[in-house]
Amino acid sequence: ACALGRTPPPPGAAVRCPPAGACFSAHLANVSYAEARGACDQRRGSLAWVSGEPELRLLLGLLAKAAVPAPALFWVGLKRNASACTHEEQPLRGFSWEGVEDGTAPQEVPAALGRWLQEPLRSCLTARCAGLHLAADPGDGPSWGWKE
Repeated sequence: ACALGRTPPPPGAAVRCPPAGACFSAHLANVSYAEARGACDQRRGSLAWVSGEPELRLLLGLLAKAAVPAPALFWVGLKRNASACTHEEQPLRGFSWEGVEDGTAPQEVPAALGRWLQEPLRSCLTARCAGLHLAADPGDGPSWGWKE
C-alpha cells in the first residue's frame, strides 16, 4: 500500500484520496518490504502510513475495493531500526513510520491503532518491518492488526 501525491492515478488502479493530504493506492504482489518500498518510490510515493483512524478506515476501504482475499498482509511504511528497541507500552511498539512526501511521517498515533495480532519480538539489535494484516471477515467488517 502506497501513499502518493495528488497526481491523477493510473487507470484501473485501486486508489482512495481523502479531501486533503496524500492519496493511498493498493498494489497486489508477493514481494519483500524492500521491493514494495521500491515500487512505491517508482510511483513517486512511499509506503503507506497511518496517523489516525480516518487514514486507517480509508486504507481498509481501499483494500476492500481491491477485492483482496483474506487473510493477506500488506506492506506499509512501519519499520523498527536496528538501534531502536521494542517498547511494549507504546501503540507502535517502538516501530515508526518511514518518511512521507515532506520527509516527516506521524510518529505519535492514537492508542486505538496499537492493535497487534502478535506482539513483535523484543529486540534492540535488529531492524524489523511490520505490515497490515487482514483476517477473514468475521461478519462485522474486516479484522485487522499489525504483524511483524
